[in-house]
Amino acid sequence: MSEDLNKLIELARRVEMTPEQVEKQRRSFAYGNTKIENDSITWDRINTAAEKIAKEKAAAR
Repeated sequence: MSEDLNKLIELARRVEMTPEQVEKQRRSFAYGNTKIENDSITWDRINTAAEKIAKEKAAAR
């Protein structure tokens, strides 16, 4: 790998995401991977499912 790329990778390893950023990334991952196989997936469906899961987790505590 180039030296510039190695530096960028090292910097990326030190990034600490906020809980909000982690959640946004999780939803984006779910959308992207699901949309590949199911063209009817929308951001609204992803957000609705994520909110349902969050409520279920909160209730289980």
